[in-house]
Amino acid sequence: MPASATKPLRVAVLADSDTRWKWGALTADRVAPREIRLDGYLLRGRATPTARQLGEVGVRADSLREVTAVEFLRAMHEESYDVLVLALVGGGVQAMLHGLKRVWEDRPQRPVVVTGYVGVVYEKLADGLLLRHGADLVLANSRQDADRFRAVYEGVGADASSVTEVALPFLGGAAYTGEHEPYTVVFAAQPSVPETRRDRTYLLNRLVQHARRHPEREVLLKLRSKPGEHTTHIEELPYQKLSQRLDLPPNFRLVYGHMGEVLDRTDLLVTVSSTAALESLHRRIPTVVLTDLGVREALGNHHFVGSGCLASWDQLDAGHRPEPDEAWVARQGVAADGSYATAFDAARERIAKLLERPGGLPPLTPYYTPVTAPGYLPGILARHHLGPDGTPLPGAPAADREPGPVRQIVRRAARGAYRHGVQRVAPVIRRMGEL
Repeated sequence: MPASATKPLRVAVLADSDTRWKWGALTADRVAPREIRLDGYLLRGRATPTARQLGEVGVRADSLREVTAVEFLRAMHEESYDVLVLALVGGGVQAMLHGLKRVWEDRPQRPVVVTGYVGVVYEKLADGLLLRHGADLVLANSRQDADRFRAVYEGVGADASSVTEVALPFLGGAAYTGEHEPYTVVFAAQPSVPETRRDRTYLLNRLVQHARRHPEREVLLKLRSKPGEHTTHIEELPYQKLSQRLDLPPNFRLVYGHMGEVLDRTDLLVTVSSTAALESLHRRIPTVVLTDLGVREALGNHHFVGSGCLASWDQLDAGHRPEPDEAWVARQGVAADGSYATAFDAARERIAKLLERPGGLPPLTPYYTPVTAPGYLPGILARHHLGPDGTPLPGAPAADREPGPVRQIVRRAARGAYRHGVQRVAPVIRRMGEL
């Protein structure tokens, strides 16, 4: 066997938030045909994860650094990788595909490019998918998503062969075997669902009321981030701040940490539409998706229609316990039937074949081009300081050297000011506009 077939694969992951870093790094490990060396790149922006968030994710890389889009493209021109995972929002993926096509145009060998979604795809299906078109593998987290993804691509005349069915990469943990002592109810909060103060206050009050009604239970509010930190979505009204106004019972607590560790002691997982519901279903933990605020696309809980998990706080307070629909669960990539061990086999086989392709891989060919989307694509590329042909625009951040100490301080200060403006000032201005 040649040495090239046994040495670790060089894999790079570019991510723009804590959640996407977790998805990208775990996906890289799941889909790689053999052992990997993992280099992480964090795209600089409003959601660049903090050291605390990275530690909570619990994923380790052989190297990890923060970059701009142009700096990342420079690194991809200079470095040689076997696999690249783009764990970004759709516009970021599209920009990188065009930028990479440009920096690799004279290279005989290029990495296999993989992208996908962090969790449930319940909005902007066509928009997000077409922005991801052009990668060698577009991962679908379930059989249902794979069918929908192919239908979208084929419906616009785009090549659908990149769609590859897998499962959510962060599933795992021991199956639920029975109630804990004390019985523990966990509400998995989301940064942007629901959005309004009224709705978030309502959910918090119902959770607190449940704790008071059941003093023998432990009731946990599982939070994604601390105030001032950003995740994949902006959180304008953190539950931490809302809870400061309440007289909280002794059996009610706010908790952070790894979701899997919290699920280890969970007897009932409650959420509006968090991906944590799928993690919980995978482990066969009783799971409820709330209907109190309606079953609506804006909330994302419409995705769970047919799951058997929809219920209200009134029903839960009355003792209702959901029974998930096995056929629905089987189509969601949850793999509660024990098939998780083989869920990534197709992706691994496909990547192995692409790595062995004689003559290397062809150039990246996104669906969107200056011809197919002349009024859309240039704006997407410009947000990442790229021109219509994928080359850096004049004045783009320098990519020829690491920032010095002064530049690093200025960057941190600027990012802090930006986050303060997004999370503190902008909501106030919007509320004033509603008066």
